Amino acid sequence: MARASVPAPADVAAGRRPLPGYNLNHKLQHALTAGLLRALAALPYGLVARSGEALGRLLYRLPSKRKRILHTNLRLCFPEKTDQQRDNLARATFQHVIRSYFERGVQWYGSATTLTRLTELHSAIELADVYEQPTIFLGFHFAAIEAGCMYYSIHHEVASLYTPMSNWAAENISRTQRSRFGTEMIPRGSSARQTLSVLKSGKPIMLAADMDFGLRDSVFVPFFGVQACTLTAVSRLAKISGARVVPFVTEVLPGYRGYKLRIFEPLQNYPCGDVEADALLTNQFLEAQIQNIPEQYYWVHRRFKRRPEGEPSVYQ
Repeated sequence: MARASVPAPADVAAGRRPLPGYNLNHKLQHALTAGLLRALAALPYGLVARSGEALGRLLYRLPSKRKRILHTNLRLCFPEKTDQQRDNLARATFQHVIRSYFERGVQWYGSATTLTRLTELHSAIELADVYEQPTIFLGFHFAAIEAGCMYYSIHHEVASLYTPMSNWAAENISRTQRSRFGTEMIPRGSSARQTLSVLKSGKPIMLAADMDFGLRDSVFVPFFGVQACTLTAVSRLAKISGARVVPFVTEVLPGYRGYKLRIFEPLQNYPCGDVEADALLTNQFLEAQIQNIPEQYYWVHRRFKRRPEGEPSVYQ
């Protein structure tokens, strides 16, 4: 007989339904993962960052699926670079990716005081005014995206659109810790009415739309000269709600000083009424930011997973 699913304590306390299939193994995995992240949060930030980089250097020497994806993406997006230049960039990227996993400890379990001390804010807009008109904060998958979102949620009310994870422990921990300063978590794919209601209430929404989420509500437009399946949901949501779209990027600072959250001016003439033009504009904005810190972008994701009809897969 199948063992009945038992609600997780965090879900019960928050009045949420548990994910299906929750069992003793999930409880153990949750406890071990949370314990490790809490331990990392208790260590000096510089030590955690250096440890993550060291492990990244070690893992880069080993063959892996993520390493192959990383090299494919860099070859497609930077054909003008030499093999040695792309390898140097790939190595630095891998170190940032592994380091970012270690830094989830301080980002998800560190105190508000610690996160505030580690983060510089540079905003081109007056954040006190974001509640006067619907606002969509458009983020991108750089290594420090979590740090920027957590910092913002400490100081300002916000909602966040997120993609549920298949791993129970990762899903439960990320959802719980991301909302610990009051962020309203909205799963991607939930009712559009809920998202619109949040925007119309005056609460801004943070989301990231720079991954391949499937052909639905997406178009193929260039990203570094390569056709990439790009979401149109942001421009559609902005059009329906009348929201302005404000990009933000969080950068890892040199010298293990922490992070810099940069909030830009709203995208101009966005939405323009043409979803393909809007998607291209966001890709071009992202390209410009990547050029500043290329090693900090998450090149380990299959950005070109889906191809236009008739084109073969780029990932072998």
